[in-house]
Amino acid sequence: MPLFDYFRAPGADAVRRAMDVTDECSPMGEVFDGVEAKGVDPAVVLGMLIAAVRQVPWRPDLVSEKLVWPPGGEPDPGHEGPWVTELNESARNVLAEAGDLPRVAREWARIEELGGRVGVAEAQAFIEAVGGLARRAREADEPLFCWMSL
Repeated sequence: MPLFDYFRAPGADAVRRAMDVTDECSPMGEVFDGVEAKGVDPAVVLGMLIAAVRQVPWRPDLVSEKLVWPPGGEPDPGHEGPWVTELNESARNVLAEAGDLPRVAREWARIEELGGRVGVAEAQAFIEAVGGLARRAREADEPLFCWMSL
């Protein structure tokens, strides 16, 4: 199962420096404040969480990403990871303002992509954690990033 870590950082340059220091391992925890999110990819699964918070249907543009590491990784089809992407500010802000967590957790825990592996309590704990991370990022005027590895 792919691994995903969401973290906040001052910017893409700080992330690139951290990736050099961590020898491509996730900089979450050791370098940056973050949340482990095994199986929660940004575009679909996190996007479905954002859709649930906003009470709108999922669309692929709810979470947009910009590759920040590895440098030049986009044109390299042979690169097998890890990667770090920067999430759009709108996604960060929606997560920071998430309300009615019991309803959101019930809805999100049922999505097909989670395959019944996540209970409502576990979903709510994740939403609280990623929402807290997003609030701290917004307060510090920092973007959210996602480190991912196959």
